[in-house]
Amino acid sequence: MKWSKKEDCWKVPVKCWADNLEESAMIQASNLAQLPCVFHHVALMPDSHCGFGMPIGGVIALKNCICPNAVGVDIGCGMTALKTDVHKEALSDMEIRRKWHTLVKSSIPFGEGNSHKEEQEWFGFDNFTVENEPYSIQPIDRKNMSSCGGGNHFDELQYDEDGYVWIMIHSGSRNLGHRIASHFHEVAKNLCNRFFVNLPDKDLAFLPVDDENGQKYINAMNFALDYAKENRRRMMDTSLDCLVSICSDIGVDCHVSWRYDIHHNYASLENHFGENVWIHRKGATSAKNCEFGIIPGSMGTSSYIVNGLGNKESFMSCSHGAGRIMSRSDASQKLTVAECDKAMDGIVCDRWNKVRRGKSKGLYDLSEAPGAYKDIDTVIANESDLVETIHKLKPLAVVKG
Repeated sequence: MKWSKKEDCWKVPVKCWADNLEESAMIQASNLAQLPCVFHHVALMPDSHCGFGMPIGGVIALKNCICPNAVGVDIGCGMTALKTDVHKEALSDMEIRRKWHTLVKSSIPFGEGNSHKEEQEWFGFDNFTVENEPYSIQPIDRKNMSSCGGGNHFDELQYDEDGYVWIMIHSGSRNLGHRIASHFHEVAKNLCNRFFVNLPDKDLAFLPVDDENGQKYINAMNFALDYAKENRRRMMDTSLDCLVSICSDIGVDCHVSWRYDIHHNYASLENHFGENVWIHRKGATSAKNCEFGIIPGSMGTSSYIVNGLGNKESFMSCSHGAGRIMSRSDASQKLTVAECDKAMDGIVCDRWNKVRRGKSKGLYDLSEAPGAYKDIDTVIANESDLVETIHKLKPLAVVKG
């Protein structure tokens, strides 16, 4: 932990593992520490940076309440990773990796607004029967199943310290999670207004869990978690099939030796410091004792497979990635194509598109380049009391949303 402090106006202290926390994220942490239902302390992971209402990379515990914006709009966003028995030498030719990249892109829709043309079947759709609500199942949710979101979402081919090839995917619940979060945030704001709750920030409106709307949110959130997990499972199956096909073409067998999946945008009822509380992990990963974790770096940098140490001070949590140091617009204005290309040297990937809207319109979109993010090795070093590293993975090819 880097520091812990408590201001007079705060109900609980803030504990931080991050270097040089930006002022806007600190203001958000201060707001969290003043919430009426906050419990024990606020924890900021080493990848923390400003989010919507609450810092991304933040963990809070609420008593008998749940806060939609402390989970986030991409409910169930998370990671899945698998290890194969293929050695990286079999994929040393960049053209072989480019074939995997091309196959994956032709099999999985990537990016905002992209989905399958046909609706996908899944038993979960039939088990979630909500009618006449903005978060009821829509055709777009069925078409989005087995597709990867935009921004920092990705599908990546990697190798570990022993040279074995891995596949790692980062994605979530797509449009469904956004609709659930947006709807229940408005419900929470109205409820807090009706009962004259003194909120430090209206974006932190919450719902009592024993309220009908609190239960509706929990049910919808849990469905979005299931949706996101199934979404990643299907994409991983497809990505693996692409690798198996390519390996077959070059006479190499491909088998899976390890596979795991985690969420990093969710809330769950857990026991901490002797109380049953709702732990909200927004851009944070559960890191209970001996629990596996997946912490990706930025595009072009290393990722980590870790083991949790069950540190109570972080509510048994750790970072979910590297964490931004530049906003999307800042990255496009401050980074250069040349330096971003150099950072991706030797890694198969698409090159940079131009920004379509906003103040960076017409510039190259460099918002996902390594220079826009914190150094992942520093982030991992800063949480050595939260996790121990098992594998360090380096990229071979990456498909971005």
